[in-house]
Amino acid sequence: MLAFLWSLGAFIVALGILVAVHEWGHFYVARKCGVQVERFSIGFGKPIWRKVSKSGTEYVIAMIPLGGYVRMLDGRIDDVPPELEDKAFNNKPVLQRMAVIAAGPGVNFIFAFFALWLMYLVGLDTVKPVVKSIETDSIAAIAGVQPGDEIIKVGDRSTPDWEAVNLEIVSNIGSENASVTVKNSSNVEKELTFTLKSWNFDPDSESPLSSLGLTPYRPDATLTVGFVGEGSAAQQAGLKPGDELKALNGTKLTSWERLVDVIVESPGERISLDILRDGQPLTLDATIARRDTPQGQSGYLGVSPTFEPWPEGYVFTHQYGIIEAIGKALDKTWRLMTLSVEMIGKLITGDVSVKNLSGPISIAQGAGTSAGYGLAYFLSFLALISVNLGIINLLPLPMLDGGHLMFFIVEWITGKPVPEAVQEWGYRIGGVLLFMIMGIAIFNDIARIT
Repeated sequence: MLAFLWSLGAFIVALGILVAVHEWGHFYVARKCGVQVERFSIGFGKPIWRKVSKSGTEYVIAMIPLGGYVRMLDGRIDDVPPELEDKAFNNKPVLQRMAVIAAGPGVNFIFAFFALWLMYLVGLDTVKPVVKSIETDSIAAIAGVQPGDEIIKVGDRSTPDWEAVNLEIVSNIGSENASVTVKNSSNVEKELTFTLKSWNFDPDSESPLSSLGLTPYRPDATLTVGFVGEGSAAQQAGLKPGDELKALNGTKLTSWERLVDVIVESPGERISLDILRDGQPLTLDATIARRDTPQGQSGYLGVSPTFEPWPEGYVFTHQYGIIEAIGKALDKTWRLMTLSVEMIGKLITGDVSVKNLSGPISIAQGAGTSAGYGLAYFLSFLALISVNLGIINLLPLPMLDGGHLMFFIVEWITGKPVPEAVQEWGYRIGGVLLFMIMGIAIFNDIARIT
């Protein structure tokens, strides 16, 4: 329950920030163009806070935090007094109307840059993309990747950490081949070719890396307890952080993985654990808890290990000065924008399955997880969602900013507005398509957690 509330709170904060940023873009440019703004609302439904400014704009925070809007004076829907004719949105030159509409997505991109710039100033702890193991007969194994290799490039883009590797691997969905450059422990580089014709990536059950047969390096788990969950079977048995596990049911333990295998396969069973606590041997009895998984019931003890230290140089921090961080943030923002466009294109062509669409539940989980890791990770998450929000809003679908821009571009080229009847049908069709996409995304979210 606590995890749910944390994710919900992080989601509301993240969405509130991004909606405020997007709508502020429309609001700011509208005011600069002399348009009368009637209402600036964060959220929909009944207002829980409101304030009217001297200019007559009503600022609102509403109960349903799933979006927002800027309501401008518009002769197509309002009775505009003669003295305010020049302040109505529909009476402004078409280029000004285009600027007002484009400002929302535009500010999303600017905000993403700012969030990433701030992230690089704060510093983001990350890990070199060194491979620990390769699955036999996998795509990576056939390409020639070896344990200990560091992935330094995918295509022509450098990959300093696993996040960069993931982004570039995903960008190759639908491609027949991908060029991957690796460096071994002797600093010898070689370029490998990943053959992707038979690549089947299911985002619900695996990561892009595991689908290629790659396991990232991380230090091995020790048999010393690092964490005991509140109210877990391990806590009820009396286990404490720092306990060293020696034997399970009288059989000597040689690895943490062996303990996990037994626990997972033994839901509801009673076990005995021989431990060493402060140099003193103890025997504890525990009843393994049960939990439901897509594969059926599995056992759960509620304990995690300590790990061996990272080798020197494997962990580093992306942290830069004020000026250098600008270049890094610009490059990352541009890459997120191009990748988002590529993924939408591949979704349309069928190279990316609709199963990859995510809705508010997945976004809430991502917000909670990133917020739990710290400010730098939360900023990175905000940047990613802000870019996606900007790109999606530019799609040429009526009801979205891109749809309005499409109509205005036609007006700019032809010199006359698109007929009202055509716009009305466009909004209806766009609405149906938009709700279909939202329905698929929400269905995917529910399927992932059931």
